[in-house]
Amino acid sequence: MSTGPYLYDEDPEPLHTGTPRTRNGLILAILGGTVAVAVAAVVALPLVRGSGEDQAREVVGVFLAALRAGDTETAGQLLCESERDRGDAEEVAAAYAQPGTGEVEDVTAGEVDGTDVQQVLVRWDDGAAGTETTVTVVLEDGPRICGSTPAG
Repeated sequence: MSTGPYLYDEDPEPLHTGTPRTRNGLILAILGGTVAVAVAAVVALPLVRGSGEDQAREVVGVFLAALRAGDTETAGQLLCESERDRGDAEEVAAAYAQPGTGEVEDVTAGEVDGTDVQQVLVRWDDGAAGTETTVTVVLEDGPRICGSTPAG
């Protein structure tokens, strides 16, 4: 056996000899940041997507433009599921058309069978006389058209 000098005369010292520090501040900052991002997302969502009234106006405007252009395929895709189940979506969409040009006049919020809906008043101007219909818009995978009744 050798009796020479050793690298360590005694046992090595522990690496972490100080008092342990808690990281509660970091954890609270991460949780607070997460909550702040969630609140900001909730506040920003209506700004990005628009209010229910804006969405209803938009979908009915696109629907009317598609009908005016004879694009019943696009118009059919804007119908709610129950309207599409009535038959061929393109034929159902074409049934919404009235003589003249349809323009969105007014949007009001309402409720039908316990479901929140937007009632969109559409005026059809054919030059001689104007016809009004109320188009019902529901939120079903985005705003969808789900019925029409004569206004009045």
